[in-house]
Amino acid sequence: MSGKLAVNSGLVPGDILAGLKRLGFTDYEGRIYIQLLRQNTPSTAYEVSKNAAVPRPNTYNALESLAQRGAVLAVSENPSRFVAAPPQELFESIARQTGTLCANIGAQLAEMAQPVDDQHVWTLAGDLDVHDKIDALIRDCADTLMIKAHDDILRRHKPALREAGQRGVEMLIILFGPDPDEFTFGPRCRTYIHEGNGVRMGSTDNLFTIAADHREMVTAKVADQAVAVHTRNTTIVNLAESLVRHDYYMAEVFLKFGDQIDAAFGPYLRDLRLGCFTEEQAESFRQKTGL
Repeated sequence: MSGKLAVNSGLVPGDILAGLKRLGFTDYEGRIYIQLLRQNTPSTAYEVSKNAAVPRPNTYNALESLAQRGAVLAVSENPSRFVAAPPQELFESIARQTGTLCANIGAQLAEMAQPVDDQHVWTLAGDLDVHDKIDALIRDCADTLMIKAHDDILRRHKPALREAGQRGVEMLIILFGPDPDEFTFGPRCRTYIHEGNGVRMGSTDNLFTIAADHREMVTAKVADQAVAVHTRNTTIVNLAESLVRHDYYMAEVFLKFGDQIDAAFGPYLRDLRLGCFTEEQAESFRQKTGL
């Protein structure tokens, strides 16, 4: 049973159980909470143990821990019977408490930390972490965003980009895709189709690159397993901005001289690209363009 674990006659979705563990629930606590949610009558520890397939000694400890965090409620005594707290109320409470705790600890640690010039390069892995960092960069941007991305990836961040446009953030977007209007967010946003055709050629064209306020950047590879790097290193941020800026120059040049460029170098800058591509890159180019 892929991604699911058997519990009595029901199934525990593996992704939900994994999510509960990330929030601090043990495996047994997660199983018990899910089982109690599925029941419409209060249950004794014995019944919980049997139905959730959790050893009885572990059931008592797990119920006590769940009760302390408000995830289960004891509704009777002799014998004690338990019900699950409503999920929406429980997790809204956990979110508030966690947010307050993080804010307090962050403020206290900030007072202890010595000021540093953050020039490190951080690695991010996993779809959620990578896209959360991209959204955070967009949300925290005060003035300028420079982006190079494929439309199917950029589409995931449209809500954050739309809000940035409403704040008056200036954006320069180089798009791999056919429709720049879909990704134009307000009067200070300029969106260009890459080289006038939006076709991805080399490996760098499969990356999502974003720079914010000339001070930090993220470059992400989101195919298969998502991985990214994030930094405020001035040299690397300048390099990312230069990548976007030069693609902007090329976009303007193609708009004005596209026919002449094709005549001089072939479609998709064929002669220039094949002159410096590896054999593998050249084969990929031929497959994508049919040239």
